Amino acid sequence: MLSQSIEDYIKAIYLLQQNKESVTTNDVAGRMGVSAASATNMVKKLAEMNLAQHVSYKGVRLTDSGIKVALEILRHHRLLELYLHQALGYSWDKVHDEAEHLEHHISEEFEDRINSLLGNPQYDPHGAPIPSRDGFIPAISHDSLAHAEPAFEYIIQRVDDERAEFLRYIGELGLFPNVRFHLIAKEPFKGPLTLMIGNTTKIIGYESAEKLFILRP
Repeated sequence: MLSQSIEDYIKAIYLLQQNKESVTTNDVAGRMGVSAASATNMVKKLAEMNLAQHVSYKGVRLTDSGIKVALEILRHHRLLELYLHQALGYSWDKVHDEAEHLEHHISEEFEDRINSLLGNPQYDPHGAPIPSRDGFIPAISHDSLAHAEPAFEYIIQRVDDERAEFLRYIGELGLFPNVRFHLIAKEPFKGPLTLMIGNTTKIIGYESAEKLFILRP
């Protein structure tokens, strides 16, 4: 059995790896909200447990064993988010914090029951992929709204931000996963974007648009 702290670090490193070729202990510290010294000590511990590889000044990456642990934690977390949202009526901006508390404590049987009840889902309420029991990860878009071309129709595939206030803001704009919209205009130099959802015009800032990942229908 791994401690909750170890599992949290493993998940943090995995998520950082998805967006960075080299993950530093400072990256880990920032993600975890701890000092660089604390992050370094934990990374060394993970290396001793063969859950991560760490080379001074070159960064840290999970081993295959570490990735397996990370995917199981993410499976718990994202299934819980969807269960809280669909079965218990939590709003999508509140499920992350609840799932953070619960993800370390559910059994494999409970995980399987949630999965079955929800119909073997592939994505959580924010569009993030739910790893399967054997480690398969459903496809996700890596094309952000910020870099989309105007005059085309798009679909929101996922929202890559866990902050409750950001999710509330995006929700107020109606930009949930699977929503279709037309990109009408983009202002230059990282200016705002104008979208049309149905017959309603919405304006979103560039930095917010970077957190939304899209597909062409």
